[in-house]
Amino acid sequence: MKKVIINADDFGYSQENNEAIKLGYKNGIITSCSLLTNLNGFENAVFTILPEINDIDLGFHFNIVEGRSITKSTLLCNDKNYFNNNYIQLIQKSKNSKFLRAVENEFRAQIERILPYHNISHIDSHMHTHAIPEIFNITIKLAEEYKIKYIRSQKEIPYFVFPKALCPKFSVNIIKNILLNSYTNINIKQLKETKINTNTNFIGVLYTGMMDEKAILQGLKKIKEDNSLIEIIFHPTIDISKKKNYIEFLLTQNNNLINELNKLDFVLTKYSEN
Repeated sequence: MKKVIINADDFGYSQENNEAIKLGYKNGIITSCSLLTNLNGFENAVFTILPEINDIDLGFHFNIVEGRSITKSTLLCNDKNYFNNNYIQLIQKSKNSKFLRAVENEFRAQIERILPYHNISHIDSHMHTHAIPEIFNITIKLAEEYKIKYIRSQKEIPYFVFPKALCPKFSVNIIKNILLNSYTNINIKQLKETKINTNTNFIGVLYTGMMDEKAILQGLKKIKEDNSLIEIIFHPTIDISKKKNYIEFLLTQNNNLINELNKLDFVLTKYSEN
């Protein structure tokens, strides 16, 4: 049996994102979401939205690339306490032990903000920063400490959906896909030494900003192995000015997608059921 988790990232980003995730879970196809703890929508997420969807699987969306640091580390942010490292800089600094200690402290401070409100079913991160192997090792350490059973990995089989595959953005996404697949190969080896689990496949990097029903179904058709656990990510919002994310919100309301998944012998699930 091939199982699919449909996860909404960026819960806690804004009230518009939070509302989209609530509607996608109550009326649509979302099975889980991942919570940012340091951005403007956090309080709305935990005090207003979570009580309405309390049985949702809630992941921790680790963030060291946007917004303010909780620990106020000068290694992670500028003098106004805003994170100021891009992905390339994080890769470069990931060999530095002092920097990694600052990352771990921030990681711990963020995750502690969730614990009073909900159980955590899985860990992932904003812009896939936890995939960097040295940061992934920290992720494993804290997953074991907080008894969290799943960490997201990003094994996405390359596939082409035309005309999207001809867009310049797709060329950038291919580079991201190659990098994250290479990191996944390293990180999976580390997981084998632990009791922490991960998804076997992933959909959401290659068509970032271009997700639609066709892109999802084409990606799923590439996955042949039985007993696969696939995570598909959306970044939905009800803010129509953010067109690409609003389209993803409409996708979460697309029950025809469920019918198509069933035809392909995929079933919806969530991390807590595996």
